[in-house]
Amino acid sequence: MRSSDIPAFVAKVIETGCDICAIGHSGYVLGDVEEMVAAEDELRRIDEEFGDRDFLLPEIVVYLRSIGRYLDPGSSASHWSDNPRMQ
Repeated sequence: MRSSDIPAFVAKVIETGCDICAIGHSGYVLGDVEEMVAAEDELRRIDEEFGDRDFLLPEIVVYLRSIGRYLDPGSSASHWSDNPRMQ
């Protein structure tokens, strides 16, 4: 996976029904367990399509934060959609 693939990767994960979001400034989740189980086959195909992305973790987090998909530990926000978009 390349940096330029991050928006497409995020869009494909969202299309599966998974609620991908950054957690703080250092990580992200694809969604809750139920979403990931329901989308298991699609997520596997996305993983095969985009390949290794571990080395892009900081960039994925920055992108997710820039589109408002983040939760900060200790924040009063109960869902990422409570955050303003940065773009």
